[in-house]
Parts: sequence; structure tokens; C-alpha cells
Amino acid sequence: MCQKGRAWIELNKENLMDNIRQFRLLLPPGCALMPAVKANAYGHGAALVAGALQEQGVRNFCVASAAEGIELRRAGILGEILVLGYTHPSQFTDLIHHDLTQTVVDADYAARMQEDGRRFVVHIGIDTGMHRLGERWDNIEAIQQMFRLPNLRVTGVYSHLCVSDGTSHWERAYTLEQIRHFEAVVEELHRRGISGFKCHLQGSYGILNYSQLCFDYARAGIALYGILSGRDDKVNASMELRPVLSLKARVGTVRMLYQGEGAGYGLAYRAGENRRIGALSIGYADGIPRSMSNCGYVLCHGRKAPVIGRICMDQMLVDFTGVPEAKAGDEAVLIGKSGDLEIRAEDLASWAGTISNEILSRLGSRLERMME
Repeated sequence: MCQKGRAWIELNKENLMDNIRQFRLLLPPGCALMPAVKANAYGHGAALVAGALQEQGVRNFCVASAAEGIELRRAGILGEILVLGYTHPSQFTDLIHHDLTQTVVDADYAARMQEDGRRFVVHIGIDTGMHRLGERWDNIEAIQQMFRLPNLRVTGVYSHLCVSDGTSHWERAYTLEQIRHFEAVVEELHRRGISGFKCHLQGSYGILNYSQLCFDYARAGIALYGILSGRDDKVNASMELRPVLSLKARVGTVRMLYQGEGAGYGLAYRAGENRRIGALSIGYADGIPRSMSNCGYVLCHGRKAPVIGRICMDQMLVDFTGVPEAKAGDEAVLIGKSGDLEIRAEDLASWAGTISNEILSRLGSRLERMME
């Protein structure tokens, strides 16, 4: 049980369920959700999130590594778990023992799996233009050969859209080109008599901006958790995404900082006049970016308290002058609602100069997580 003692994460199960419902309504009939629960479910807690999703009939998940897949199996997650990233041959036993589906990252990797001598369940990655993982889409002979390898049971092929979050003419054109490349591979495989495999292409933005596409799975990621990567991102789908995660910390102390005094490491903040400041029990070891030093605010008693000074490893300072009732032991909100105000993960990302995906996926293991 989460004790809410120092700093913690609260997950709103109702919001997660509503996001699932909205995605299922948006996707074409026959297209199932394959949620991305990598990076500890974007910081939310992989076992908690995947368990809630499984209760709602989700049977396909994707993760970044074999270790993440093993964690889900040990938490009782059934169905298919696809490892999206590279797995070293020394870990091939883990794939078999825990019934994980491995991505074939290129033709050489397929040959290495075949040489191992054991039988693996795989999805073939297709490089349609991101040039990260996957065999090139136009190397159809190599892709076809992977289906012929007796030690590989190919149950899927997929690719990844790299600019589907963009709205410019060239970004849309490039995305449409990637879609054509992927469809060409699938059509050619079918023409050559190869069938019985599932197809998937869209991540969050691929779903929200190209929902008309009809594949077997859709890999909803950041948007499933009710947020977008950037505060100003625009999408075509008319969905009301509901944030799942709230991040909170205790106020450790409240004290006066007198005019001219500095606070924190390097005395990076100096009071131009008497201020009432507080120390929160959370810092960069918990995932609060150090680049948020002297930037942004938290919420307490429904009011804003600006961040002051440098973010420390375990603590951070805020200005409580405008929150006169703030005291030690109170709850401060870094992501979530307090009264009529709300801070979203996109806001923290903007203050830190990054995207919400990074903010959430770096939330540390010291943060207790609970689903309400």
C-alpha cells in the first residue's frame, strides 16, 4: 500500500479506462490495442497499468526489453508481450522461458536467431524510413527469407512512423510515404503466398492523426495515459484525453528567507524581499529535471508556489509567500490538480525544455505508486 509519506504517484483508474474506451471507438473494427507499457508504463508502473488493461480485455502488450517483459510475466500478465528492442543472444533463453515475442531487428539478427538452434516467436521489424531498427522495406527478398527460417515463427510485421506527430506538408507527405512502403511490403508478402501474420504501424500520434488506417494492432503509448508529448501539439482526432498520473510530495519545512539572503546550492536564488519558502521532499533522483531550477511552480492548497533555487537530488525549494496556510506535512502537487488549478506533464516538460515522454519515463523507483 502506498503510504504517501514522502513523495508518491497516484493513478486514476477511471481516466485510464475512459482513454481505453475512446481509443477503441476511434480505431477501425478488428484493430486491437497493443499498449506500450515500456519504461515502466511511461513511469506510471508497468504491473499496475498492464494489470488494469488486462482486466479490460487487452491481450497484447509491447515493451522495450526482455527484462520489462519478464517483469510483466511475473506480475501475472498473459497474452502476447512483444519486445520492441534488441535482445542480446545471451538473453535468448529469457525469451523462450517467459514466452516473449522478439522483434527481428534486421536480416543478420534473424540469421543469428536461426543459428541458435531453438525456436523463437518473432515479429519482423520493417524500416520504412525511420532508419533505426528493422530490415529495409525495399529488401523484400531478405524479409521473405525470414519467413522461411525454420526456427523463427513469424506472427507479425510492423514499422514505426517517425513524424506522424507533425502537421506540416512535408511531415504528412513523409508519413504517407512510410504508410505506402509498409503496405507495399505486406501486399508483396501476400502475393508471394505468405500469410497468417499480424500487422501494426501506428503509435499514439499515428492513431490520433491517421485513425483511418486499418491494421491488426495499434500501439497506443503516451496518449493512452491521457497526455501528449508537447503542450502545443495538435491532433486530428477529437478525443478528450484524461491524464492518469498525479505526482505529489510532502512539504518538509516552511521558513522565512529574508531580503538579500540566498537559498539552495550555489545560492542560485536570492530574495529581493522577505519571502516565505518551503522545502519539498522530492528531487532529481525522483525524476524532477534539474533544468527546472528557478522555473515553473507547484500547487498547494489550490494556489501556485513558484520553484526557486536549484533542484537538489532529494529536495526542491518553492516560494510559499502566496500560500500563507502552507505548513510542514502538507501535500504539494507537481503533476495533477489542486483546487481549480492543474499542472499537466506537458507543463513540466515545457519548463524543463523536453517532452512529457521523458518527464514521465524518468520518474524514479523511490516514488510509491497506487491506483485509485
